[in-house]
Amino acid sequence: MTEISREERQRGRRVGLVPTMGALHGGHLSLVSRARTECDMVVLSIFVNPQQFNPSEDYEHYPRDLARDAGLAAGAGVGILFCPGPEQIHVPGHATWIEVERLGDVMCGPRRPGHFRAVVTVVAKLFGIVRPQVAYFGQKDAQQLRMIRRMARDLHQEVAIVGCRTVREKDGLALSSRNAYLTPEERRTAPVLNRALVAAQATVRAGEKDTGRLVEQIRATLETEPLVRIDYVEAVDDETLAPVTAIEGRILLAVAAFIGKARLIDNIIIEH
Repeated sequence: MTEISREERQRGRRVGLVPTMGALHGGHLSLVSRARTECDMVVLSIFVNPQQFNPSEDYEHYPRDLARDAGLAAGAGVGILFCPGPEQIHVPGHATWIEVERLGDVMCGPRRPGHFRAVVTVVAKLFGIVRPQVAYFGQKDAQQLRMIRRMARDLHQEVAIVGCRTVREKDGLALSSRNAYLTPEERRTAPVLNRALVAAQATVRAGEKDTGRLVEQIRATLETEPLVRIDYVEAVDDETLAPVTAIEGRILLAVAAFIGKARLIDNIIIEH
């Protein structure tokens, strides 16, 4: 992979990377589409990183179907499908980790100890192997996107981090590989996450600036669905992810909730 990328760069060609954990869906393919418009060669990586799953999480049961993913990637115009094994990414004796301070203190960070350390470290490894000029990530994983962007900046990585809009089903549910865990009844419930965020956005447009009241409004909407178990609802600065008490500038409203076996996340950016 590194040799191919080096040759492409020496020829003056622009290499774009779309890192994934497989179980590809329309959200991933939208990243590929964006990459194809901006790059000469698109690399899509599939690596289910065992290090970023806590013992209680779903590493063993995470959806995997490489043949299906390969077909989708080829149909989307991916130039290289890169599927390393754990022993290739985490070499024997691996002892180096990357920590992004402060950005992991809110939202998913406290609830998934070690998760972002593992995510940021593996993305840095992929950057080192693939050597892309550009890498593409979805806005649905807002905290991850901001931490990777900060890592790339702080470590002088020669890669531009591009965030792409969340792709949704017609009823507003953000596309996610974990949606496959939902039963039909749970699937009918799941759009409440987006519905709660959109309603809060409308409240801001009507003049509300107190984030505490917005958070309570979002929680109240989520609680109308008995199948939803709220993990968190938070209002943070869009860049620093520091908690905020008033709507000023760009604010990220973020939610996480369990519906059945699936832990789903969603967010919306509020500008004022």
